[in-house]
Amino acid sequence: MNTFHRWLASPWRRSLVAVGSGALPVFAFPAPSLWWFAYVALVPWILLARSAPTGSRAAYDGWLGGIGFMVAVHHWLLPSLHVFIFLIAALLGALWAPWGWLVRRFLGGAPSPGRGAAALVVLPSAWLAVELVRSWQGLGGPWGMLGSSQWQVEAALRLASVGGVWLLSFLVVAVNVAVTVLVSVREARIPALASLVATAAATSAAWAWSPHPDVDGRVRVAVVQPGVVGGPDSGDRRFDREEQLTRGLVGQDVDLVVWGESSVGFDLGARPDLARRVAVLARQTGADVLVNVDARRSDRPGIYKSSVLIGPDGATGARYDKMRLVPFGEYIPARSVLGWATSVGRAAGEDRRRGTEQVVMDVGHGLRVGPMVCFETAFPDMSRHLAEDGADVLLGQSSTSTFQHSWAPEQHASLAALRAAETGRPMVHATLTGVSAVYGPGGQRLGPWLGTDASTARVYEVPLAHGVTPYVRYGDWPVHGALLVLATLCATEGVRAFRTRRGAPEPHVPPARTVRESPAHPGR
Repeated sequence: MNTFHRWLASPWRRSLVAVGSGALPVFAFPAPSLWWFAYVALVPWILLARSAPTGSRAAYDGWLGGIGFMVAVHHWLLPSLHVFIFLIAALLGALWAPWGWLVRRFLGGAPSPGRGAAALVVLPSAWLAVELVRSWQGLGGPWGMLGSSQWQVEAALRLASVGGVWLLSFLVVAVNVAVTVLVSVREARIPALASLVATAAATSAAWAWSPHPDVDGRVRVAVVQPGVVGGPDSGDRRFDREEQLTRGLVGQDVDLVVWGESSVGFDLGARPDLARRVAVLARQTGADVLVNVDARRSDRPGIYKSSVLIGPDGATGARYDKMRLVPFGEYIPARSVLGWATSVGRAAGEDRRRGTEQVVMDVGHGLRVGPMVCFETAFPDMSRHLAEDGADVLLGQSSTSTFQHSWAPEQHASLAALRAAETGRPMVHATLTGVSAVYGPGGQRLGPWLGTDASTARVYEVPLAHGVTPYVRYGDWPVHGALLVLATLCATEGVRAFRTRRGAPEPHVPPARTVRESPAHPGR
């Protein structure tokens, strides 16, 4: 260990270890079999910050680890953003600098049992504060929240219904801190062990107490995934393929047909022929068709991405305009300053326009659905509000065709499991090119995923459940609790500093000496 510490004495080596340690937790996301890795992945990063010689170096280690985490979790954006991904990671990575400082503050040296116990609450709270800030849509949104790595764990999904993905992030960090204390801080091992036991007990209690969604009905929802359609006139050929696949659903007794994001590349007001063709499909299948239009509007200026419901008689009037846009992909923040990004990457040549409110649509058969478009499924508050407004089924229309050969499609599809578990509502994630997936009201996967090579239409038997989960009822209470912990910490530290300053002894000042001048020799 001493040899390793001597090796870390080099600032460059320490910096590389910090970046690599921050990137480690990302390995828990893509592979379902590695969900457990999230509970120990932060340990090297915490050990590094704990061993920092100064508080400023610990903050620097936190920043570098944040850069590693942000680059790793968004590495699939490299073909689109190029150098911008490193600039964004450097800016957002700074959010972890205070977290690194707090690691050393509470775990550095030989912490007392009290400091070790406080770390088990303060450090997860500080992590949640970081996730809260970076979850703002203008900073990239809540993609890659640590708790979302637990999307395939049944016990974690039950906890998500209590406190959302926020509660999962808090518990994952708390376990990492406890493991770190167990392996490195002998004086605080008892609080760490007690924390692990308490976490297990809380998980068991939540499992028993949290309401389990009771199925009270079923609907048949068809997902139409046309697959990759390139070349000239790709918009027309994609529509033809979607029409062909939808026609294959005739006679399958479906209640709703869902197409992916940007499935229609023309404004239906300017192309009534396309609206009529979809209406024919609705009559033939006996179900409304939810399409997604990505085009310049004929009734107002600008380009919108809109979920549009079409019934047997044409457009029903139900329309949802996407509210939260992807930075750089759908608009460029501060375009007057950063507009040059269009020359070095696949940044938006023209900003999309935003919608103003969420919409719950009545699609017939007594079924009400709440659509979200692509990036919006990462935001837990959007699905929670749709459940509050009476949505029976959550719908995500997405297109990850730009990132076909990365892990982005799989990770995006996994987010729907969390949104379903949080709200107690089933969720359908329909894409143009995969991965499409459907989840039940408890977050359990229904049927197979439609992979990135699939071009098909598939009908899913979707169970319905009603009632209100604790997360829907109480909202983001883990975040509020974390902010309260941090506010209490700041107040306590402020009071301690004030008392220390007031209680310090007065500095010793030697008495002044009086010098008499000699009349014969002035100045002596």
